[in-house]
Amino acid sequence: MTRTRVIAALVMAPTAIAAILLLPTPWLAAVAALVMLTGLWEWLKLAGVDDSLPRTVLVGLNLLLMVLLVWASRSDTGFSPVLFQLATLAGAGGWVLSLLWLWRPGFGAADRPGNRALKLAAGTLAVVPAWCALCLVHSDGFAALGSEAEPLAHRWLLAALALVWAADTGAYFAGRYLGRRKLAPTISPNKTVEGAAGGVVAGIAAAIGFGWLAGAGVPQWPAVALVALVATLFSIVGDLVESLLKRQAGVKDSGDLIPGHGGVLDRIDGVLAALPVFAIGKEIAGF
Repeated sequence: MTRTRVIAALVMAPTAIAAILLLPTPWLAAVAALVMLTGLWEWLKLAGVDDSLPRTVLVGLNLLLMVLLVWASRSDTGFSPVLFQLATLAGAGGWVLSLLWLWRPGFGAADRPGNRALKLAAGTLAVVPAWCALCLVHSDGFAALGSEAEPLAHRWLLAALALVWAADTGAYFAGRYLGRRKLAPTISPNKTVEGAAGGVVAGIAAAIGFGWLAGAGVPQWPAVALVALVATLFSIVGDLVESLLKRQAGVKDSGDLIPGHGGVLDRIDGVLAALPVFAIGKEIAGF
């Protein structure tokens, strides 16, 4: 299993990096929409939508929402980022509210229409704002959508994703060798406080390193580190929320699409939560 995970990672990571650095924002937005909507497909199944037809309709409606956001953002002078910024803010707010769910993990466990509806809404609030945030970061405020964005903007998106990847890896090794205290035993028994701390350290280090490649000078490193700290913490929240969804659904993985890694949602849960926070922090800090 470990060998399969490594091989899959060696294929996925270079592909993702090449797409981020080489594709113009409109093309990357299309690829990212495909990946995130695949994750939403798995989210909907965890939420209790087992039949393929209703899930297809719901995913199609979310795709339509993405298309409408792009269409409504067009203007005679280019693209206005306002709707994408508002969606990103809404997504970050949704992840803050999810802390209440983690605090009361028994909420929504019963298979009732109201609980399913809340989980469906949460799926849209997780996926669409994260996609908007990805577009904003990749195009440096989305002003360049429809044309070539600055290469440094592309690198900032790579920094945002790298901090999540590094946090996952750091948490795994720190938890494996140093883990003693359970972080959320009723939600994800294998996660530890020490693992989370290791993930935060790794995420901040990755953000500073890739931020330097994106043009952040030494005076900006404290701001990058602060934004990375908050984004990494939210990536942990995203991971825990997906773990709670899986626990309530009674499954180990969100799917089996990626060999050795489970489903797409298993790979992007932290990204969904971290991207809106990173995009907002980058805008406020001005790097």
